[in-house]
Amino acid sequence: MKKIIFAGFLCVIALTVASCQKDLNIVQRGKLTSNEAWETQVDAISCTYGMMAQFRDAFKTNFFLWGEYRSGAWEFTANASAKRINIMNNQIQSSDEGTDWSALYKTLNTANVILKHAPDVSFTDKNLEKKVFGSAYFTRAFIYFWIVRVWGDAPLITAGLETYDLELLYPSRSSKSEIFKQIESDLESASQYLEGVPIEPNMPNILAVNTLKTDFNLWMYKVEGNQSALQKAKEACSAVIGKRSLVAKYENIFSVKNKLNDEEIFVWSMVKDECEGGYPQNLLTGINDVSAQFIENPVKSGSHTQLEIITQEYRDLLGAVPSDARKIATYDEFFDTGKDRLHRWINKFAGTWQNGERTFDSDIIAYRYADILLFDAEIKCAENKPEEALASVNAVAQRAYGTANYYQGGKTVPEVLDIILEERCKEFLGEGKLWWDFIRFGVVFNKVSTLSGKSTNKNILLWPVNQETLNANPNMTQTDIEY
Repeated sequence: MKKIIFAGFLCVIALTVASCQKDLNIVQRGKLTSNEAWETQVDAISCTYGMMAQFRDAFKTNFFLWGEYRSGAWEFTANASAKRINIMNNQIQSSDEGTDWSALYKTLNTANVILKHAPDVSFTDKNLEKKVFGSAYFTRAFIYFWIVRVWGDAPLITAGLETYDLELLYPSRSSKSEIFKQIESDLESASQYLEGVPIEPNMPNILAVNTLKTDFNLWMYKVEGNQSALQKAKEACSAVIGKRSLVAKYENIFSVKNKLNDEEIFVWSMVKDECEGGYPQNLLTGINDVSAQFIENPVKSGSHTQLEIITQEYRDLLGAVPSDARKIATYDEFFDTGKDRLHRWINKFAGTWQNGERTFDSDIIAYRYADILLFDAEIKCAENKPEEALASVNAVAQRAYGTANYYQGGKTVPEVLDIILEERCKEFLGEGKLWWDFIRFGVVFNKVSTLSGKSTNKNILLWPVNQETLNANPNMTQTDIEY
């Protein structure tokens, strides 16, 4: 099957469907051409599961690189590559990890093809039809929300590439405002299709749509200055409040034995022998660096070399309150006398240790109910309701500290916002959120030492476009970043 370059994205002319998720019991259909793939509703849902597999592949590592690596919460080990060190130091080059958006546009192309051909399918199951359309719109909205925050102006493509089309092969960058409009439109479409559809594990659902809506509209309100977005954020957030619940023990959120728990809203499922790894595999101590008697006793070890660990500042933050259950569930350390070295590692997303081997099969959590509670607190602050905001924060804090009403009233809105941000740092460390939080709260140049004094530097919060993409597409321009 002939392959062509799509702005450096390496798209396939005939739609290629990735292997489907085994835990959904969908038969793999291999490679389906656009003429073959749209005969029945089974074809449509198979292509949808293929899109979700592509979606997962696009984010399983980059979710962390884009969402947290630049936040100042992490320091590199001696094993880290220069391409990762550049990201941590906010000196990103066009050949570094994370600059390549091809996996995102590959997934977007599949979503676009689904939205093009699914109307021609005769669905006998209306809920299945809604799931196909809703999943495609959700995926497209989610991906463009990340693209526009990572790169700013970017190609906006809503037509599926199946034939030789120069306009689609060599797109130019569209403005942020155009992309934001598309995201909002896709979120509305996703809502219409997924409202009332039974929730299926590992698939987009109405709660995930409304959480993404909340996140998106808070960004539009606080970062882009769109005043009308606050009410939209409030409505979307309210639609999720009470529909999920916090897991009683913080550590159980991330346990492989407790997958698909009541707190999760949207995850990328990692399954042994089907899709493993992602960014968590770089957070544990390499097994060859640990004395045999200390492997898993207590040092969590993996086959991969450890590339990063949280900084002393964030280790101190996690340990600031001795009763905080999130400390040990997030991070631990141990001095290895045999190796004469101090091991530090992340306990979240540690996967499964069995028969002397580790499988990185922890699901990667994009959204969970704690997000909604703390988003709700932000919204309440924007409405000048600090007491109500604290009530939402205290719901999260009670699990962490074991104390009801941990934060007392009588605080100003700025004081409550400081509390919310600190709680988000403790609650979500290692979950790909802190970079966006710092930008949304307007503190990124204060929180990230490598950005200190650079608030006027042009486009410094954006990423460069990968050099191979520039080489392949004569219409593509590089992000003008002033370091």
